[in-house]
Amino acid sequence: MNVPVLVCTDLHKRYGDVVAVDGISFRIAAGETYGLLGPNGAGKTTTISIVCGLLEPDGGAVEVAGEPLTTRSVAAKSAIGYVPQDLAIYPDLTAAENLRFFARLYGIPSGKAKERVAEVLDLVGLAERGDDQAKTYSGGMKRRLNIGIGLLHRPHLLVLDEPTVGVDPQSRNAILESVERLAAEGMAVLYTTHYMEEAERLCDRIGIVDLGELKAEGTRAELVALVGQHDRVQLQGTGDLEAGALACAGLDAVRAASVSDGGIELIVDHARSILVELLQTTAAAGVDVDAVEVDEPDLEAVFLHLTGKALRD
Repeated sequence: MNVPVLVCTDLHKRYGDVVAVDGISFRIAAGETYGLLGPNGAGKTTTISIVCGLLEPDGGAVEVAGEPLTTRSVAAKSAIGYVPQDLAIYPDLTAAENLRFFARLYGIPSGKAKERVAEVLDLVGLAERGDDQAKTYSGGMKRRLNIGIGLLHRPHLLVLDEPTVGVDPQSRNAILESVERLAAEGMAVLYTTHYMEEAERLCDRIGIVDLGELKAEGTRAELVALVGQHDRVQLQGTGDLEAGALACAGLDAVRAASVSDGGIELIVDHARSILVELLQTTAAAGVDVDAVEVDEPDLEAVFLHLTGKALRD
């Protein structure tokens, strides 16, 4: 866990007036799963495009397996297995044929490729469907094949960009189990997601990203500690939710307030002691509250605390 496989230092990227990546730095050790957690548009995909040498940064540096990486690098890129959001498979080929094709692109000798294809099919749970065309697969099976392609050459670093988007629960669990197994075997994993529960399950350390900035990083316990003893309160109701959130934000005990999913989300000191005041405040602002929920601090509470908005926003 002490040997850095990936080192990113002060990465910057902008598109015209839009700052996509703003000074992001982090490192990942062998056997560690590092999660970039943030909403869509936070800068996660741009960051990993730089990490994989697909995009030249405006500033900063990337090092993979001890080698500096740019868009022209060869040695550093060979240490990376990249699994993009978009499927990179040929639907008319079987899973085994897809893997054999990409094995040739990786330069894996044909003798070893046969053995490696079988290993990968087993790893991603497709051994029994390896001779079926990819176009007959469910969305989750296609995602698993996509991951298998990235694993063929035994990379030091596996980069997964939102690998479970749009998949069924069974396939999602299979993907998460595969990632857990790979990390246990010593592979460094960079995992981007906007699903809090995936980050909590998989990641040894998590970087919270918003508006191109790395707001904080650490273990789950370290990040939750940033919130201290604050509670997350959800007020479900109807009426002027924006006005209700603004009114609540003015209370001394309220650390952050935002509107999300037909209600108001709050970070509050000792929530139960001020519930009556919260209800009175929202009622005065024109909100009719019909349900109240108080939760222990979690990563979504941390995100709300750091950015002033819910992760789903």
